[in-house]
Amino acid sequence: MKQTDGQKQYDYLTKTPVSKLVIRLGIPTTVSMLVTNIYNMADTYFVGKIGTSASGAVGIVFGLMAIIQAVGFMFGHGGGSVISRKLGAKDSETATCIASTSFYLCVMCGILIEIFGFVFLTPLMKLLGSTDTILPFAKQYASCILAAAPFMCASFVLNNILRYEGKASFAMIGLVTGGVINIFGDWLLMAKFQMGILGAGIATAVSQTISFAILLSMFLSGKTISKIKLKKVSLKPSNVSSILFTGLPSLVRQGLTSISTMVLNSCAGFYGDPAIAAMTIVNKICFFVFAIGLGIGQGFQPVASFNYGAKKYKRVKNAFFFTFILGELILGVLSVVGMFISEHLVGIFRDDPQVIEIGTFALRVQFAALFFQPICVCTNMLFQSIGKNASATFLATLRSGLAFIPTIIILTKLYGLWGVEVSQTVGDIVTFIVSVPFTVYFFKHLPKEDASEPAK
Repeated sequence: MKQTDGQKQYDYLTKTPVSKLVIRLGIPTTVSMLVTNIYNMADTYFVGKIGTSASGAVGIVFGLMAIIQAVGFMFGHGGGSVISRKLGAKDSETATCIASTSFYLCVMCGILIEIFGFVFLTPLMKLLGSTDTILPFAKQYASCILAAAPFMCASFVLNNILRYEGKASFAMIGLVTGGVINIFGDWLLMAKFQMGILGAGIATAVSQTISFAILLSMFLSGKTISKIKLKKVSLKPSNVSSILFTGLPSLVRQGLTSISTMVLNSCAGFYGDPAIAAMTIVNKICFFVFAIGLGIGQGFQPVASFNYGAKKYKRVKNAFFFTFILGELILGVLSVVGMFISEHLVGIFRDDPQVIEIGTFALRVQFAALFFQPICVCTNMLFQSIGKNASATFLATLRSGLAFIPTIIILTKLYGLWGVEVSQTVGDIVTFIVSVPFTVYFFKHLPKEDASEPAK
């Protein structure tokens, strides 16, 4: 891509009013996340037709997918954040080096996950919380996910580099196409060919591979500023460490999601497969709603990183508070509506009365917790985007780790199933309380700009 194109992108990200910019970049990301979550929910819906144990298997394999996502997001967010700041500083050569290194290292990690997963498939599923009745379904589904692990890992890198370059619409094309194919595949292989949970797994693996191919084509066809070139891979300690340390919060956050899923399934498992199935459904629904706010937040990330690299600090601050307020409004409205229709939402995925009873209460209390999420998400995204790695990593450990895991263990011991149902809400409140002082301190000490510099 010509230098003039790089300058055009620079002007776009540093001069467009931040409210318009966040929305423009956030809408494609939100659409991508919603479609991704829709096909995840489609898996849950079609698998729910098989039985309660099969529904539970989706929750078990979610822990495996969280591991794959953890690796992909580490290289994707790590590489993407560095790339965006380098482009903000007009250093496209280093950006290409970081992009290539992130991509190929992530592919290698995906291959290692695939090999390890197949060798230790049964113990891995049990470690993730599978019961004996869920295990056969979980192994079938997980086998398909493992087969596509390298492509899934690499897709997260490509997607995030596109977003951090300010080209979220290109990322949307790949993710949405994959999502539509997955939904169609679920219907075709499960409803028509009666392939059961294996059909859901095959549909997911095929769709993820196609999505990867589309995202990669964006780089190979010259639509990006940074490039993916094997000869540009650099294993210099400074380059690798900048990727890994910047991406560490994502690895921690997603890795703890996998661990917390194991703990949740283990705690819920004391109350049978219906409890595991109910919590699986609740988490799917909540994350679908949360994905709207998260998508807007991810539209904020390239704005923050690019402008921070360009030393336009006022724009960073304005973008943060716009994103926070918009996220609070959207999630607030959706949470209130969701509380009134929780029973119906759970019932869509499984008609088991016990699953519906457990899931309805858990869903309502988790909807209540969404009010506390926007400030936490924006703060974590801000710190990771601008390279405040230590703070970002610590905050990333909270929601699914330091605030959640002790909470669910203690509350389950004290209050049984009720403790399982409310633990995520309690964890979210704790995360909110800890995150706010970090936000206040950062903006109090944000460097000042020249008063003549516009900051729309």
